[in-house]
Amino acid sequence: MSLLFLFGKGLVIGLSVAAPVGPIGLLCINRSLTAGPRAGFVTGLGAAVADGVYGAVAAFGIASVSLFLLDHQDLVRGLGGLGLIAIGLQMGLKRPTEGGAAPGFRGLARAFATCFLLTLANPATILSFLAIFAALGLADRPGDLLAALIMVLGVFLGSAIWWLGLSGMVGRLRHRLTTGTLVWINRGSGIVLGGFGLLALLSLLFGTGESP
Repeated sequence: MSLLFLFGKGLVIGLSVAAPVGPIGLLCINRSLTAGPRAGFVTGLGAAVADGVYGAVAAFGIASVSLFLLDHQDLVRGLGGLGLIAIGLQMGLKRPTEGGAAPGFRGLARAFATCFLLTLANPATILSFLAIFAALGLADRPGDLLAALIMVLGVFLGSAIWWLGLSGMVGRLRHRLTTGTLVWINRGSGIVLGGFGLLALLSLLFGTGESP
């Protein structure tokens, strides 16, 4: 299997993992509308880096990390659910300004960090990467570090490309929205994000084993 082919596979995997609209996608869309496309992209970039981390754990066969995450997945998912509820409440109460100034470095760093941690708070993702990499034969080539590195790079770039495109397209609508519309967007987004967090907590209480 050529390295170029592996890189292409990684791109497709990264895109497919990032594309489904869930809490992270909603967060990226909201920040693109209320704070600008740069904030939206940095939010998505946090998810892309987290996908790359999980991809690296699977590709390089770091069994100890995989076992730790899976053994403590209820705790991690619970923290993620609480995080979503907290962000949802903050978002719902925040009043955006029409065409307001883009966030500075601290704001962008906070946007990156929150999305990075929220994405890591879904340990089931590691199972997806383990299954994908096993299907591609990387699990049978633990010593092929270059192939694993190329695959992880493809996963990261594929995810980042998705978030760049999404934030760019959504951000173009920002200046067409009034402050009142942005307020309702924040309220709706906050309710949905809080709902995702509540579902995560309920899934732990009732033992469904599912996560948003």
